[in-house]
Amino acid sequence: MSQTLTIPDVLYLQLETTARMRGLKSIEQLLELWQSRENERHQRQETVRRIDALRERIFATYGEMPDSTALIREDRER
Repeated sequence: MSQTLTIPDVLYLQLETTARMRGLKSIEQLLELWQSRENERHQRQETVRRIDALRERIFATYGEMPDSTALIREDRER
């Protein structure tokens, strides 16, 4: 289903210019690109939130984990 949206001419020209500058053929493509990037940003934020929650659960279960950098260096030097 298509929808019609009335926007001021100045805004339309700005959107058209932005689309052309990005190598797009239409404002519709620009809007699709923006929506896609917004979805990706939301997915990244959700992933970060899940990582933080996992980190908190691990800390609650095992406490603070020691830094293993020195052990890794020792292994590499052998």
